[in-house]
Parts: sequence; structure tokens; C-alpha cells
Amino acid sequence: MKYPCGIRKNNNNKISYSNRGMNLESDINLTNEYYLKNNIAVIYKKPTPITINKIDYPCRKDAVIKEAHFKTPSTTDYNGVFKGKYIDFEAKETKQDYFPLSNIHSHQINHLKRIIDHGGIGFIIVSFTKHNKIFLLKGEKLLDFISNNKRKSIPIDFFEQNGYSLKIKYSPRLDYLSAIEKNIMEDE
Repeated sequence: MKYPCGIRKNNNNKISYSNRGMNLESDINLTNEYYLKNNIAVIYKKPTPITINKIDYPCRKDAVIKEAHFKTPSTTDYNGVFKGKYIDFEAKETKQDYFPLSNIHSHQINHLKRIIDHGGIGFIIVSFTKHNKIFLLKGEKLLDFISNNKRKSIPIDFFEQNGYSLKIKYSPRLDYLSAIEKNIMEDE
């Protein structure tokens, strides 16, 4: 498309999957900054472990990674401490009416199981973007669904019946710790 002043816009309708989940992750990151700043909890996004193979040094300040590979499979997205309890969770988005289990890897499921077995709090946060709904689902409920169902996805109604609805607010942006405190820590 040609715009005035020589500005050109390319309207490729290619679908990019590179930043799936980034809206949810940015909301969680803002929330975690709020928690840290207000001394509520210490929760961080885990870095993805990579090995750098090739770097281009056009000049010292402009080093560019040209080639890298994953060292080991990453576990979950976030971990930290809240009121003396270890917390570990994965954040996912879906545009469907269900959460495809292929979106969470077996090593992540096993990791959440280990966290729960050792007394930590493990869970997933899933955003159903089509419905503008976000849920926190306890790791125990996730593991129970996987072991007792042949389905390859979890329907949204399972989250509505077994999860905790989270609302986007101004501050904290996505207060998932309130759901943890009210519904999970009270059960212990």
C-alpha cells in the first residue's frame, strides 16, 4: 500500500506464532513487579537456558547472537516465594474454547508434579483470549484431568468449574496471589 510522503506499508497476512502468550506474560510480569515493589512476594520469570554458538561483533557494543540452541528443556515459566511457600507455574494462552494439552510439555507436567510432591504450590494460568477469560488451575487438578481423561484438550468449562477466575485490574494487573491465598493456602 502506498501512503503519502513515500511511506510504504506491507500488509502481509502471514500468521506469526513467535509471540504467543506475550500479553499474558507481560501482565504477569507487571504483577510480579508490583508484588516485589510492595514486598508481597518474590516471583520471577525463569530465563530460557540457551547455549550461544555464533556471535557477530560488528563493534563491541553491537554484538549480535547469530546462532544458539536450547541447552535443556525449560521447566515452567515462573517461580518464587509467597508467605514462606515455594510457587512454580506455567502461563499459557489459547484462542480456542479449550486448552490443548499439546501446549504444555510432559517435562513441564512432571516438573509441576515434583513441586507438588515436595510441598510447593504448582499451577497453570491459562488465558482464553476468545472469551476474554483467565483462569488459575491448581496443578493437582491438571494432573487429575490428565490421568483420568483420554482427551487431548481441557474444555473451558472444566476451568470454570475447577479453576479460579482471574480479572485484569489496574494494580496489581493480574492478582493471582489472592486466588492462591484464598483458595489454595486455606485448604492446607
